[in-house]
Amino acid sequence: MGVSREAHEFAEFLAGVPAKLSVPGLDLAIVRDVVESNHRASKEPEGVTYAEVDAGGVPALWAIPEGADPDRALLHFHFGGSVTASMHSDRKAAGHIAKAAGVRSLVVDFRLAPEHPHPAQLDDAETAYRWLLAQGYEPRNIGSTGHSIGGTLAVMLPLRLLAKGEPTPGAIISISPWTDLTMQLPAVDANEATDAMLSRATLERFRAAWLQDPAVDYADPQISLLQADLTGLPPTDLHYGEYETLADDGAEFGRRLADFKVISEVYPMPEGQHSFILGAGRVPEVDQAIQQMGQWLRKHLGA
Repeated sequence: MGVSREAHEFAEFLAGVPAKLSVPGLDLAIVRDVVESNHRASKEPEGVTYAEVDAGGVPALWAIPEGADPDRALLHFHFGGSVTASMHSDRKAAGHIAKAAGVRSLVVDFRLAPEHPHPAQLDDAETAYRWLLAQGYEPRNIGSTGHSIGGTLAVMLPLRLLAKGEPTPGAIISISPWTDLTMQLPAVDANEATDAMLSRATLERFRAAWLQDPAVDYADPQISLLQADLTGLPPTDLHYGEYETLADDGAEFGRRLADFKVISEVYPMPEGQHSFILGAGRVPEVDQAIQQMGQWLRKHLGA
């Protein structure tokens, strides 16, 4: 059985964004404006309202489904390689996940590279997490969610907290994470023809902007999740698209979760695109994945 017509239309939509960015000499402000248009792929979730807040100095946006559980919350990190996108480009996709889970989601507008290189994004993630704690949320009632670089941050945050000996969020949803910053896995090149959003050249630009310290080792466990000690990581729900350049990043990370005996489930989406979550509300396969994510969060938050 092939993928849906909507999935093909979504891939065509995604492919139009890099095409617009192929004009030589575009400045970063224009690139960011073009990438921001990715939000149009997501349908507005019904029964979800939004409120902008200051999360301890970090701009953020609540996505609040009708009837949301008042005691649980998600902390959501957007895509964009650390260089592009925002809480606004993820608002609708995050709203769909929040609605499926029956909880509100705080979409974090972390600082962007190259103006703010690593670890500014993770620092902002931690600040927003501590703000949620200050609002009275228990760590076990918070879910760490995100896609692309946001899917990486969704795992990096609990790992940072574990290293400090502090309680972690109760569950993780990581979609299309970038887990190997050495970029040596075969799919980076093998899937370039099928990935409508990313290429090796794009990933290299993102990496150069994000990891500016000349002494950085791309295999450092604090940078590449494939090298990290995952002991104690909370239950992790991992999704990636089989057509994306980061497909092996997802598959290998799934194996690492199993090696460290982390409670986990891994879902490769057939012919799925990078950051497929942006098709929320329009692509049946994506909506099915979101329902599974919602069930995972309902099961593991507060457990």
